[in-house]
Amino acid sequence: MRTPLQIEVITIFPEMLDGFLGASMMKRAAQLGAVQFRAVNLRDFTSDAHRTTDDRPFGGGPGMVLKCEPVFAAVEKLRQPDAKVILMTPQGRPFRQATAQRLAGERHLIFVCGHYEGVDERIRATLVDEEISIGDYVLTNGVLPAAVVIDAVVRLLPDVLGGEGATQEESFAAGQLEYPHYTRPAEFRGMAVPDVLMSGNHAAIAKWRAEQALRRTRERRPDMLKEEGQKHEQDT
Repeated sequence: MRTPLQIEVITIFPEMLDGFLGASMMKRAAQLGAVQFRAVNLRDFTSDAHRTTDDRPFGGGPGMVLKCEPVFAAVEKLRQPDAKVILMTPQGRPFRQATAQRLAGERHLIFVCGHYEGVDERIRATLVDEEISIGDYVLTNGVLPAAVVIDAVVRLLPDVLGGEGATQEESFAAGQLEYPHYTRPAEFRGMAVPDVLMSGNHAAIAKWRAEQALRRTRERRPDMLKEEGQKHEQDT
């Protein structure tokens, strides 16, 4: 039996994860034994009476910066030999489906959630293994970005979605956006489902879906086709 993926999130706002980790697919994944979650309060690793986790930046400037001591203490307490420590930061590498697929193969993920103006640079330089960004914008803290990454990773674990191959034809899985989907009724307000999807001709349906996926990608995300072409050139 596959060992559950261990996911721990270090944050000063662990309560932000309560609803997310206890509902829907996250709850199902935990019940199946595919994953084990733990929200870790960074304040538990402080040593002063005020449980201080941040301080003003050297050199001046607005905002506060997360201190080294509690973050190092938390990671060093939690880290196992096979752990990967991930810092959620706008300065990280953009998160992609390929990243989710890679992380789904890990055994222990520790997410460090930045807050305020960010973290002491020594955390970034020596403590974490990887830095991830979910987009070119700034949020109040790193909990929501960590939740996004966790969702994308956990749904890829075996049996979580229930059907074998359920994630193989999704958007980004094959370097393209996914083809359009339809369900009952066959006609709604004058809008009809394409005839090919009700034809029973599986070869024709597969051809239509491939054409639609390529067309949609060209129209909405031509950059994906360019990236796929560059990757193919590198492989050859």
